[in-house]
Amino acid sequence: MNPPGPRPSAPWPRAEAGSTPRPRTLVLGYGNPGRQDDGLGPEASSQVEALGWANVTAYENYQLNIEDALDVARNEVVWFVDAARSGASPFVVTALKPAASLEFTSHLVRPEAVLALALQYYGAAPDAYLLGIRGFEFEFVEALTPEAEENLILAMDMLKARIFDYRAGAAL
Repeated sequence: MNPPGPRPSAPWPRAEAGSTPRPRTLVLGYGNPGRQDDGLGPEASSQVEALGWANVTAYENYQLNIEDALDVARNEVVWFVDAARSGASPFVVTALKPAASLEFTSHLVRPEAVLALALQYYGAAPDAYLLGIRGFEFEFVEALTPEAEENLILAMDMLKARIFDYRAGAAL
């Protein structure tokens, strides 16, 4: 994958006396980097991880798994990041709630189901959002399309700002 050029990132500001500490945040990017724009989620996660921000963890995977519920439960805010095959460009953000779902295959676990497992087994209900970054091509190629790269830049600007400015209990 050819990520966009280097982007400046602001360091975390020092906490002011009496201020609320930043919440533990997880960015979970998923998709297949070998399928062109399906690699948007993993690339976003990789870029967040490279920031090295305190209280922010990021990882990527091909798909969500029930085991992700433990990592979700350990955080106060969770961003699920995936490529969107349709919908608005450059991206769409959706607030998520836990919802158990039964799927025909174990290879399809939705973010709401991971949240439901975190609640059921660990008693945790983090604030959760799905960031769907609009992709365009999903062929067997290991590179994002130029249009998807542009959407990724815009999505990352928004995501970094939301993580940076987020306060526990703040509305999205």
